[in-house]
Amino acid sequence: MSPDKKRLRVGVLFGGRSGEHEVSLASAASVIRGLDPDKYETVPIGITKEGHWLIGSSAQKLLPEVLRTGQRVTMSADPTDAALVRLDGSGGGQRIDVVFPVMHGTFGEDGTIQGLLDLAGLPFVGAGVLGSAIAMDKDIAKKLLRAAKIPVVPWIAIHRDEWERNEFATVHQIEKEFPYPLFVKPATLGSSVGMTKVHSRQELAPALNLAAEFAMKIMVERAVTAREIEVSVLGNHDLQASIPGEIVPHREFYDYAAKYLEQGTQLLIPANLRPAQVKKFQHLAMQAFRALELNGMARVDFFLEKPSGKIYLNELNTIPGFTSISMYPKLWEASGIPFPQLIDKLIELAIEQHAEKARTKYAIELPSGASGALDM
Repeated sequence: MSPDKKRLRVGVLFGGRSGEHEVSLASAASVIRGLDPDKYETVPIGITKEGHWLIGSSAQKLLPEVLRTGQRVTMSADPTDAALVRLDGSGGGQRIDVVFPVMHGTFGEDGTIQGLLDLAGLPFVGAGVLGSAIAMDKDIAKKLLRAAKIPVVPWIAIHRDEWERNEFATVHQIEKEFPYPLFVKPATLGSSVGMTKVHSRQELAPALNLAAEFAMKIMVERAVTAREIEVSVLGNHDLQASIPGEIVPHREFYDYAAKYLEQGTQLLIPANLRPAQVKKFQHLAMQAFRALELNGMARVDFFLEKPSGKIYLNELNTIPGFTSISMYPKLWEASGIPFPQLIDKLIELAIEQHAEKARTKYAIELPSGASGALDM
């Protein structure tokens, strides 16, 4: 790199107050390895499970160490400040050019951190406040997908206080709606945290109690016997969809242990599909991406029902995994975009989206000398 060419300072944001904290660390480590040091200066920014913000040096590759020994900072919501302000009393701050949030679940993928980054005036990778919040709430997302005529698995949403106030009525409502088996999961979490496949009434109450530990709203869905197909989407306005891949879990379903703790799950890339099915999955993935007001990236998860061949959209993940076994980067690599190039493209899309936001007016310009009723 020529000495006069400035490297972008990329803040890789990871950890957080979420049931998916550990997954985030693994994903963020992969992203940091994929950042070209000739183009980028990496600033690891860790958030502990208690919510403390810490930064490490660009040479600090062990992210758990950042969370133990990093320098305490806070993110300033003032866009005229340096992005990160030290809390050791020394004053000053740390300039960041673009943020790559690699935080899954609560307070990372649900629009909250995106709102803070917007207030701070920072470009960031991935969906904005609205799209993040919608996609994280699986109940609201399904309603919008259904309105867009995208097929989804039948479901009902139950608020935690409903369940706790009247368990008998809730069980009756669920059994009236669905036969066993069925799935119970938190409405606002990912990575299958808190999810249970329920085979009988005896298993239902423990499943609802587990889901209620992780969210104020619980999703109950009809179980379908299906292949699990995934498609990666990339872009802001001009979208690209990857070739589809298939998850073949070694457990009864693709739960947290099958995803992250055990060996045996197969990732089939490309999925064994007919050309017409490939086009259908890609079309639905991009259609859903637009329906939920997303930009940057998403992994779109589908069910291909056996034996009917009916397609259901399961969910969209706005900050998909970036670990060594994660489908989002693997699907793009198989589609012709290697990991470092994918990271470059995501950062370019973040800067492009930030520039688009900057064109929006946030204040009314009054004629010179005009005040009138605005005088206080």
